[in-house]
This record gives sequence, structure tokens and C-alpha cells, in this order.
Amino acid sequence: MRIVIPDDYQDMVHRLACFRLLAGHDVIRYREPAADFAALAERLRPAEVIVAIRERVDFSRALIERLPNLRLIALVGRAATTIDYAACADHGVLVSTGASNSPHAPAELTLALMLAARRHIVLESERMRRGEWPCTLSHRLAGSTLGIFGLGQIGTIVARAGAGMGMKVLVLGQEASARRAAEAGYAVAAGKAQLFEQSDVLSLHVRLRPDTRGIVGPDELALMKPTALLVNTSRAELVQPGALLAALRAGRPGYAAVDVYEQEPVVGGDHPFLAMPNVVCTPHLGWAEWENFELYFREAFEQIVAYARGEPLRLAPALKGHTS
Repeated sequence: MRIVIPDDYQDMVHRLACFRLLAGHDVIRYREPAADFAALAERLRPAEVIVAIRERVDFSRALIERLPNLRLIALVGRAATTIDYAACADHGVLVSTGASNSPHAPAELTLALMLAARRHIVLESERMRRGEWPCTLSHRLAGSTLGIFGLGQIGTIVARAGAGMGMKVLVLGQEASARRAAEAGYAVAAGKAQLFEQSDVLSLHVRLRPDTRGIVGPDELALMKPTALLVNTSRAELVQPGALLAALRAGRPGYAAVDVYEQEPVVGGDHPFLAMPNVVCTPHLGWAEWENFELYFREAFEQIVAYARGEPLRLAPALKGHTS
């Protein structure tokens, strides 16, 4: 089969041990994103199978209609908000999903960003490389309040680590989050206002859904302390467009650490956050480590092998019952 793997940013999928599962197939990988929609459609047009690396490609109806050979999208991971499942069903395209959900890598990156931003590690490291000596005072974590917006698997790890470093944990989320917070001995915020007002470090761990898109806006951000840090390793779309940039310029919060962006990839240094010394940016690294890649890509490749053999697939919920 002709298999296309777009947007292999790290240029390393072929170096994974599980890549050997695709031996015997015609595999084409692309590292750089396509220049535009037409180039993307032309790049993907020969594919019978596309390995969708998370949400790097928007599989819209317009794109699906331009891919006459496509029969399977093998999703790396368990879910994607960038696939038009109705269009896939209409054109006989199956979408298989992963089975695993490993929270450790994104939780670790969240903690790394928290520490890096709070202790000015990136700023001072860059200054030292330029021959300068430290010229800022940072903020310690111990004794400060760690706000957790969404106490799911990732938020739970971050909260536990924060508490281990002497932080007071304040949680806001749905009923399950409140119950887990109470069981762990964490404080539960009465609402968004209390969470944003009291947090010295506020980490977003809310799952992106239609009802959570833009759940953080200018009003919430304006409540944050001038010394506070907002950390977002979840999804950029949780924050209303432009709201965080405006808030940082206004001084509330005073700092941010972000791993996700409305438009990805960010290339050529083309993002206003990158010019702000009070913002630490990483290029969507939350899940990007060897163990995670081996796990998630193996599951995707195993689905391709199963499809080639005519075996049942682990279909996306929106396509259950669709077998053409």
C-alpha cells in the first residue's frame, strides 16, 4: 500500500523500532508542512493510508474530497478534533485510533516549564551565554498557590508534584475533579474567579471540546496577580484568541509558559510570544519523547497491518459501524 506520513517534524519516525511494521509498503514521509492547501492535497493524493500525527493536518471535507485513493487514516493517539468524520464516512474512509493515553510526558513538560519560568532559567541561561551575570530575582514555588484547571490524569500528576514541592494546590473542574481534589486534600475553588485570583501558578489541563473552547478570556486573565504565571501545555484554543498576549502586555499575568499555539508549527520565529522575555515557549513538546512515540506510533502502525490483513480495526467512535 502507499502510505504517506505528513509533518514528521522531528524527522525521526523512520528511526522508531516500530517503523519496521511497515516493511514491504511504499512509505513516503514529509518533515516540512505543506506550503498551502493545494500543495497539501497534491502531497496526500497518492495515499491509500495516511498516518495522522495528532492534529497536525486538518482533514476537512474539502481535503477528503481531493483524496480519491484514501481508504484509512491511522491516527497517532486516541482523538483528534481536526478530522471531519462525516466526510470520511461519506467517502468510505476509515479512521483508526490509538488505545493508550500516557499522561507522564506532558505532565513532566508542564513541571519543567513551571520551574523554568518561575526561576527565570531560560532568561538567565541566555544572558550567561552572552557573557552577562544574573540580573533578575525569581519566584520560588514552595509556599505559593498552584492552580489546577482540570484535575484529570495530567493535572493529577502536576498537582502531586506541586504539593511535593510545598505548593498549596487549588483545583477547579467538573464534579469528578472536585471529588478527586477533596480525596487528595486539595482546596476546591468556588469558581473561575477564585482560581484566577488566588493562583501564583495556574496550569490548564482542560480537555478541548466545543464547550471549553475559549473558556479562558480577558476577564479571567485580568484577575491574575502581576507576579502570576499561566502555564498551557493543553490546547491553545482553551484561551480566547489574542487574550493571553493582550493580558501579558497589560501585566496580568506577569508571566506565561506555553507549549501550544493557535497556528502550528511556529516557524521563523514568527510569534509575538518569542519576543517577550516574560514568556517561555516550547514547540508542542508535551508528548514528544521516545517512549511515547514508540507507544503511539506502534499502535497506529499495528492498525495499518490489521487493515492490510482484513482484520477488525479500532475505529473512531464517530465511525463505529462503518466498514466499507
